[in-house]
Amino acid sequence: MAENQTYYVPEQSKWPIVATVGLGVTLYGVASIMVNSNQGESTTASWVMFFIGALIMAYMLFGWFGNVIRESRAGLYSDQMDRSFRWGMSWFIFSEVMFFAAFFGALFYVRVFVVPWLGGEGDKGSSAMLWEGFSSAWPLVQNPNPEAYPGPSEVIGPWGLPLMNTILLVTSSFTITIAHHALKAGHRAKTKLWLGATLALAVVFLFVQGYEYMHAYQDLDLTLQSGIYGSTFFMLTGFHGAHVLLGSLMLTVMLVRIFKGHFTADNHFGFEAAAWYWHFVDVVWLGLFVFVYII
Repeated sequence: MAENQTYYVPEQSKWPIVATVGLGVTLYGVASIMVNSNQGESTTASWVMFFIGALIMAYMLFGWFGNVIRESRAGLYSDQMDRSFRWGMSWFIFSEVMFFAAFFGALFYVRVFVVPWLGGEGDKGSSAMLWEGFSSAWPLVQNPNPEAYPGPSEVIGPWGLPLMNTILLVTSSFTITIAHHALKAGHRAKTKLWLGATLALAVVFLFVQGYEYMHAYQDLDLTLQSGIYGSTFFMLTGFHGAHVLLGSLMLTVMLVRIFKGHFTADNHFGFEAAAWYWHFVDVVWLGLFVFVYII
């Protein structure tokens, strides 16, 4: 009977329901924070809601992935299940590509169409009548309505902290690739070393980005409220930073699992999936560096 089994059917699980509740509470908290902050109301209850949702999501992730790890370690998965995992991770990364494509698309639309229209250019140049005297330029430091939305005093140049973070992430792509090849060759000590180096680079990246945000808010008046440049800047870099944090957690789990003796040279898709995700995060940052900081 066991020899004929080609696909593992797991037991009924509570985790999809827990994920739905956690995601709903988290998103409700985020939406409440945005609405209440714009209306000048207290956001304390909204932040509590957000953190409750985040804790539910963390509980779900640890529980659900813990079940998958135990099932895999028990030898319950077949080659067909392995292909299912690979397709699932591929579609997940594709969905993340579309997520960032939407924000890059918004940046493109604003820069190429909206701002020039407000300056009197293009086929909808009549929009210039909304704010007479507005001169279109990017980065948009002088907003059309500076009384309501004062622009930043200046923007962050690409060749300081952003370049440092680019070097950190590009280097981390090499270190995780070395770790992957070491795992496939059965060199576990080398895998631990280079995976640990990748994780260290990720942590430094997050600290550098945090310092950059402090510098933007305190010294440059570059905030989420400083017009379309500020909102697109923080939406793109902020969501990317959140993905770096998620990728760092994935790498941490992989490092712990390797220290516990998990994975073999031929069976290590959990590590592979984390490496795929990390390369995706690196590629997105290269796009950010070019289109947000340089051009």
